[in-house]
Amino acid sequence: MKLLIFCDPGIDDAMALIYALLHPEIDVLGLVCSYGNVDKFTAAHNAAHILHLAGRMDIPIFNGAEMPVTGELATYYPEIHGDGGIGPIKVTKGDYQFRIRNLGEVFDLIETNDDLVIADLGRSTTLATCFLLNREAMGLVKELHIMGGAFMVPGNVTPVAEANFYGDPTSANLLLAHGKKVILTPLNVTQKAIITNDYAKALQYYTENKFKDMYLPIIKYYADAYTKLVPGMDGAPFHDLLTIYSAVHPKRMQYLAKKVHVVVEGKTRGKSFADFRHMDSDQESKHHIALGFDYDHFLQEVFQVLTRPI
Repeated sequence: MKLLIFCDPGIDDAMALIYALLHPEIDVLGLVCSYGNVDKFTAAHNAAHILHLAGRMDIPIFNGAEMPVTGELATYYPEIHGDGGIGPIKVTKGDYQFRIRNLGEVFDLIETNDDLVIADLGRSTTLATCFLLNREAMGLVKELHIMGGAFMVPGNVTPVAEANFYGDPTSANLLLAHGKKVILTPLNVTQKAIITNDYAKALQYYTENKFKDMYLPIIKYYADAYTKLVPGMDGAPFHDLLTIYSAVHPKRMQYLAKKVHVVVEGKTRGKSFADFRHMDSDQESKHHIALGFDYDHFLQEVFQVLTRPI
């Protein structure tokens, strides 16, 4: 699978990137780094750090947005992801020689790769901008896999809204309107993609690659943050990791096709909604909402991928 990833690393983004880079069935063609968990320049340096450890500095990094379309200044979450974005891991800017490419260059990549899939792990601003700049090229993208929304569960940034859709609901709606096939991986499934500290210890013990010493510190950091948010939770949910997993293992997911819209303004800003009065798929909808997944297979497969040698 040819994959272009829009991201904002971020602990769960970092794990998702590592999984994608190590997965034998995924060919990562590029990373587009934007604001979200951290500012876009920190995100780009974090991405470069991960590419360096994977021995994949040949993968281009593209310039993303630094704020939503409203012009609001972005809010970051150091209490969850750490000041530098990937928990206790400190990335020194300047350690790696890499060029942040202009966003416009991403269209050459899209136009020269058939059946390309995009995963959007953060705020939707940059991906929406791509549609504004070149809708024809974006129409060539096979699928959009978006980590966003919350259906029939509370939000994680407000009582009703998930963070990515809350951060830029206008851009989320643009993707829903213009994406050829839009597959949503919302909180109702991602909050169940829990990785525990014991799992992290096993990853560190069995891993045969340069990410070996990252797993336990960042998973523990993330789990400690979630313990404060959700007392009693054993571990932390890796939202973005499940999104990449779902793209490569669609048969392990349960989807329902429903037309989706995101509230743009007011007290319910960022709320994603669909009509669930009838649980039959809407044959006219190009939106597919994840409602369940094979958790046991997720844990087993992720473990196999993250521990494999590069």
